[in-house]
Amino acid sequence: MAFYGEVINEHRFDALLPMLSKDVVFWFSSGSHCGVDAARRAFEKTWRRIADEFYWIEDLSWLCQGDGSAACLYRFGWRGLVDGKLTQGGGRGTSVLRLEPDGWKVVHEHLSAEPVDAG
Repeated sequence: MAFYGEVINEHRFDALLPMLSKDVVFWFSSGSHCGVDAARRAFEKTWRRIADEFYWIEDLSWLCQGDGSAACLYRFGWRGLVDGKLTQGGGRGTSVLRLEPDGWKVVHEHLSAEPVDAG
């Protein structure tokens, strides 16, 4: 997952392809993005919107690790320029990985904002 975060910072979707299942599903605040083509559009739209974006993953916790699948929780952060102004954000993430014939692949990722404390 750390390497995945590093590759995202290259801002080249083709660099991510070896890490993604062909039937990957991303749930972002911008919507659900099913399959590699939809994921490409979502990532590239974000990279166009946030100039010089830097993304990171922290507090990684593996929920389960098996012979063919694994799932983890983490916190993520990002910073970059939105309309020329330094902006940052972050939230919580969940990723599910599956062992495919050519290695471990992300099959699902769900990123969401931190909950608002109602108390």
